[in-house]
Amino acid sequence: MDEAKLTYKFGETTVQFGCRTYLMGILNVTPDSFSDGGLFFDQTDAVLHAFQMVKDGADIIDIGGESTRPGAESVPLEEETKRVVPVIQKLRQKTKIPLSIDTYKTNVASAALKAGANIVNDISGLRAEPGMADAIAEAGASVVIMHIKGTPKDMQINPSYDDLVGEVYDYLAGAVETARSKGIKQIMVDPGIGFGKTADHNLELINRLSEFRKIGVPILIGVSRKSFIGKILDTPVEARLEGTAAAITASILHGADIVRVHDVREMRRVAMVADAIRRQKV
Repeated sequence: MDEAKLTYKFGETTVQFGCRTYLMGILNVTPDSFSDGGLFFDQTDAVLHAFQMVKDGADIIDIGGESTRPGAESVPLEEETKRVVPVIQKLRQKTKIPLSIDTYKTNVASAALKAGANIVNDISGLRAEPGMADAIAEAGASVVIMHIKGTPKDMQINPSYDDLVGEVYDYLAGAVETARSKGIKQIMVDPGIGFGKTADHNLELINRLSEFRKIGVPILIGVSRKSFIGKILDTPVEARLEGTAAAITASILHGADIVRVHDVREMRRVAMVADAIRRQKV
């Protein structure tokens, strides 16, 4: 397996991919996210939870103000901005940890970057709004380019592919070229588990994740508590910890550089063991 090392700098933090797996802690400042909607909608609760994730071993905090669960409606620009910017400002005042803004809206991304975010995690892969790549480049920020088929509202209505991995690969590789052409230097890709995919699609993408290493940028994957795990185990979202651990282990062994998780303390331990197996060292 290709273990080429890439060094990225997020603010004052330097990260060397290829040495270990990094954890991105999920902070949903929303009332309706599929797993933890409403738990951290209060800004004080959100900030406290972020610091707990840092204590538990998160390397990056990913802050989102709009649910992207299947069937979710879009949140007005002003409301999304109001949810995330104060949280980012408060976190940046007290920590140097890399902060990511989970949005596909250019104006939200720009406001978040001004407030102290370092990364834009765009579920549309820079396709939802034409100005997004320019805004990221102008801020000197980094980007996560994710694959999605459709929109959160309709993405799980009978998704189909002629060539799943080929289509996702071309989508991501094309968006990486777009990002580079705009001057974005630090790019990561995400195959978009659960975003316009059936359970079988998700399993195939995890099994063939190493094929995306040919794009030449770090791979991020988000499997935490997702519905395909619930389908396999026949469990509700709050009972998917072990299934998440198994899916994260498989993702790391197949080439993931970053795993996006809810349960940071537990998944840090999972990642440490998976890394030891992948790289055969203790």
